[in-house]
Amino acid sequence: MNANAPILPILIPLLAALLQMISGHLRFQRAVGLLATALLVLVTGWLTLLADDGVLRVYALGDWPAPFGIVLVVDRLAAGMSLLTAVLGFLVLLYASAGFDERGVHFHPLFQFQLLGLLGAFLTGDLFNLFVFFEIMLLASYVLLAHGGGLARTRAGISYVVLNLVGSALFLIALGLIYGTLGTLNLADVARALALPGYDRSLARLAFALLIAVFALKAGLLPLSFWLPHTYTAAGAPVAALFAIMTKVGIVAILRVQAIALAPAMPDLLDNWLTTLALATVVFAALGALAAVRLRALVAWLVLLSAGTLLTTPAQASAEVSAAALYYLVQSTLAGAAFFLLAGLISEQRGKVADQFMAGPPLRATWLRIAFLVVATTAAALPPFSGFVGKVMLLTSMRDVEAGMAIWVVVLMSGFIVMATLARDGCYLIWKHKAASRPLTGDPVGWRRATATMLLIAAGPLLAIGARPLSDYSARTAAQLHAPGAYVTGVLAAGATPTGRGARP
Repeated sequence: MNANAPILPILIPLLAALLQMISGHLRFQRAVGLLATALLVLVTGWLTLLADDGVLRVYALGDWPAPFGIVLVVDRLAAGMSLLTAVLGFLVLLYASAGFDERGVHFHPLFQFQLLGLLGAFLTGDLFNLFVFFEIMLLASYVLLAHGGGLARTRAGISYVVLNLVGSALFLIALGLIYGTLGTLNLADVARALALPGYDRSLARLAFALLIAVFALKAGLLPLSFWLPHTYTAAGAPVAALFAIMTKVGIVAILRVQAIALAPAMPDLLDNWLTTLALATVVFAALGALAAVRLRALVAWLVLLSAGTLLTTPAQASAEVSAAALYYLVQSTLAGAAFFLLAGLISEQRGKVADQFMAGPPLRATWLRIAFLVVATTAAALPPFSGFVGKVMLLTSMRDVEAGMAIWVVVLMSGFIVMATLARDGCYLIWKHKAASRPLTGDPVGWRRATATMLLIAAGPLLAIGARPLSDYSARTAAQLHAPGAYVTGVLAAGATPTGRGARP
């Protein structure tokens, strides 16, 4: 059973989507989606427990051994990101099943295909199949972005599609150059080939520079980040919440490719430029948050800011830095998703004013005020919640790196701007009301949306309480990630064995 475990997170959303397309009955699709996503949480949780023994688990599709066939690889990083995706997917789907899924057709099958693309991107051990899963993820996201209709979503969708089509074309060009230079696209075999003499080093550097540029586009690195705030602001609340993990796909891809293939053979490829652009992205996002006029736009800028902060880490090629980055990645993803869901609820409570930063009717649900304070404190990296823990871990790990001083200054200054912005804008949402205004009447929040939102918001304090075990897992994950020899040996050896077990790092 363990040998077949890596394929399960791929099969579950695929079969669920096919089953949902058999019947267009909304209740049936909801039931299938929620059951499949709950099962996905259990399976990815089990995979995470299995992966923590430090043994690579490789699934070779069609019994074709690596590097000739397609392989799925479960290590600590893949398992942990799969679990994060499944948990986020279940809570977002629970929220969307309270009525958002009624605003358009095919929401539930597309949601499962989105999960399929995300999970496949984290689990694949092959660069071409990383492209395939990227495309599955993006095709589903194109339609999910437009779910519910509206001019703003149509405009955002057009720019989003065009930019990602350009990225996909560059992705294929990069893959063609890598295959033409090294004769393989299996990541472990690519790392092996880069260690050998006889290939065109300048062409290989160009190919990997293009590949990293594509990942940076997906992650929102400046100057390729102008699409992200506009797109995430236009999307519906549950769609934007799921999109909070999409930027992390590009970041994880950069971390993996850098640690396994580039650090041993091209350690200077990311030097200077990636950290510089990442810091520029942080500044750009902080200023965008300061200028935001509505809550959903502010949250979109915060997602970009977290992506920029994380993009300062791959160039450091350090297990300590990567460990801190992984903790920060988890907490910032959950905080961003929670903030998007909360923004949707606040918008409904304030009528025509919606989530704009201006005086309006008071919030009818008192718990929304408390929820805003908790998630805003987390997003602003203030104690005692996980945002503070993650930022302290990240800055502490950067104290001895070459660009450490610049990173400290930019991250701390941007944090101060975000803190002041959230304090200013929160006053409009919580305390400033129109004279003689009363709470609007209408449908209550509902238990599904309230449960999903509160559970995601609760991640802020819970991840702070459980910071030690999570940071320990992040440290073990980073140590495994930065042991490329064990990964290469494990994948190339395990792909040819029936047990699917690789080497212990």
